[in-house]
Amino acid sequence: MLPYEGSIWRPPSEARSLILQATVGCSHNACIFCVSYKQKSYKVRGAKGVQSDLNTLPHEYKQHVKRVFLADGNALAMSTDELIKTLNVLKPELPMLERVGIYGYARDVRDKTVDNLISIKDAGLGIVYLGLETGDDELLRWARKGVGSRENIDACKKIRNASIPLSLTIILGLGGLEHSERHAQATAKALNEIDPEYIGALTLMTPPGTRISEMIKDREFEPMDPMDILKELKILVEGLELTNCIFRTNHASNYLPIRGTLGRDKEAMVQVLSDIIRSDDESRLRPSYLRGL
Repeated sequence: MLPYEGSIWRPPSEARSLILQATVGCSHNACIFCVSYKQKSYKVRGAKGVQSDLNTLPHEYKQHVKRVFLADGNALAMSTDELIKTLNVLKPELPMLERVGIYGYARDVRDKTVDNLISIKDAGLGIVYLGLETGDDELLRWARKGVGSRENIDACKKIRNASIPLSLTIILGLGGLEHSERHAQATAKALNEIDPEYIGALTLMTPPGTRISEMIKDREFEPMDPMDILKELKILVEGLELTNCIFRTNHASNYLPIRGTLGRDKEAMVQVLSDIIRSDDESRLRPSYLRGL
């Protein structure tokens, strides 16, 4: 067992990866919907910290590791030099290593050039997971994301220009029912401009300790019901014009797990959503007690 500091979070697709804590916490740590890193102060462990952790692992175990995920909230915030040093630590220790993943935040990319990112890729970074959340500037400000849509888009395009695979997360229900259609349309527009390899849709969760949970108690925000969430998802999918993107709603927060490749499967996905919306039958959806709430 590695000596992790606090709780560790990773994308669903990194379930079988070796998780190494290259940084602790999140350098932004202000989003109203996130509770993951509230008890941590951001710091860089970097190459020395990762090497220390690797030294505690059995030799036999390290011979079989194929994937690594560099935690915490946005380890891409490390300087280019430190991130490359960290990636270089992995190569001699993990001979079967095939891919390294990392969480990123748009501001992490601001001071990195495309050439910097290419150097990071050449050192072994295989995928960046980035929370886009929405394409709507007003909602980004309200959610205290700390960046606008243009900064999100430009950061993502810089990552794409470096040929690093990109997996984006968006949050269904973030704007409530009042702003649902605007949220879906603006998010589709941003995603179309970025044209990522992967998109994962989550449904807004409001755990205790988040600012948004307090807003619900104070009746400043009302979460959307399941069918309205599906209607928002349908508007989003209808607006997507992507080259070759795997789209998933397999996160535990979602009412309906769907998966397809856009644009090939767009019509089929819209049809599934339309059929369930038309039926208005919530028994066909994942119940709340199974949604990790």
